[in-house]
Amino acid sequence: MNGHTLYSIGELARRTGTAVKTVRFYSDRGLVPPAGRSPAGYRLYDDDAVARLNLVRTLRDLGLDLAAIRQVMDRGLALSEVAAVHADALDVQIRILRMRRAVLTAVAEREATLEETHLMHELAKLSEAERRQLVDDFLDAAFGGVGSSSMFTGVMRSMTPELPDNPDSEQIRAWVELAELTRDPGFRALVRRLAQEQTAGLDQGSPPALHRDLAAIVRDQVTPVVAAGVEPASLQADPTVAVLMNRCAHLLGHRDDAESRRQLLARLGRMNDPRRERYGSLLAVINGWPGPESLRPVLDWTVDALRARTPG
Repeated sequence: MNGHTLYSIGELARRTGTAVKTVRFYSDRGLVPPAGRSPAGYRLYDDDAVARLNLVRTLRDLGLDLAAIRQVMDRGLALSEVAAVHADALDVQIRILRMRRAVLTAVAEREATLEETHLMHELAKLSEAERRQLVDDFLDAAFGGVGSSSMFTGVMRSMTPELPDNPDSEQIRAWVELAELTRDPGFRALVRRLAQEQTAGLDQGSPPALHRDLAAIVRDQVTPVVAAGVEPASLQADPTVAVLMNRCAHLLGHRDDAESRRQLLARLGRMNDPRRERYGSLLAVINGWPGPESLRPVLDWTVDALRARTPG
């Protein structure tokens, strides 16, 4: 045997930490061929067989099937090509596992029913095109036909989730919850009503973002008094309420009277719907944006202040 060290199948198994039956399996399939035979007919292996067996075990541990390993061993396929294909396959498996983990975590956190679990699973599995269609349907239901065709282009773009190619579990859970919100007829109606109110009185073709909308007015006027601890029903709140009603006059169809306050109360109640803020928070998680500023404290204060000054 040209002076090379030869090993029995048992010695090869011990040198590589492999079970004898596994060595025999790979040898029978030609992946680790023997270098020769003993006088008694037993298979003998050389140092090349040690290297081949270690490579086979490594590739198997990485998930390659026997056909691909054979091509690599026979030089029919470059190892780099095989590695690239299997790396892509592992990426798919990882995304699937992330999705399953995110859905199971959401099920555990929400104590979801079987029907809700099925829905969350189906929403998480949607392709990019299907996700886009779901969001487009929601945005069309909320903004379609409201104002001019271009009036809400920027707003709709800012409300569009963009799930990355490799989302983490938090982003998947956020997507599933946001997708459920977009399918909610009540939420669709709410967003549409807010859009209609925002465009009332504006020139057609003028983007709402260019106007001092109700949310901005309330935030600017009420944030200081909330920070100062002014009670909404107190006399100290009267000047703020008066300024607020004056600043909102162009958005309302009445003078500063009880009917005007009731109208403003109704609009603020819709703005303060928790689903609206939740959508923004979920969108930030999905898109990797900073968390949005919460308007709930100033909206709560304003609603309480107006109720205290509005006859039942």
